[in-house]
Amino acid sequence: MTDHADMTAFARQVFEAQPFSRWIGAELVSVGADDARIALDLCDRHRQQHGFVHGGVISYLADNAITFAGGLALGGNALTSEFKINYLRPGVGERLVAEAQTLSAGKRQAVCTAHVFAESGAERRLCAVAQGTVLPVAG
Repeated sequence: MTDHADMTAFARQVFEAQPFSRWIGAELVSVGADDARIALDLCDRHRQQHGFVHGGVISYLADNAITFAGGLALGGNALTSEFKINYLRPGVGERLVAEAQTLSAGKRQAVCTAHVFAESGAERRLCAVAQGTVLPVAG
């Protein structure tokens, strides 16, 4: 991709083509050459029986942010080939934000991390960290 505007347009097109992301209510907030930020305003359907955000929702945000960060660093479409997450504290609040950064990118893979924050008003608490490997996909 030649410039930030092209990269952002590409990322938004890919994001909008994800039925699950649309269904869950996620928003692609921003992208860079090797980073991505995805947010989700929380509602009842995102919670489990104790009132915390379901781990699958947190995992989705981390995974998708990692894939976008790595895919952009690799120059196009990508898929996660492996992924690990540590839940640090329950997700509670009004909004979740996943911020991913590429640590290393070559021709065949990118290794990325993500931090998932639970936000409520001005309060922001780290609730999970993740690491994943992203592979380029032709197409």
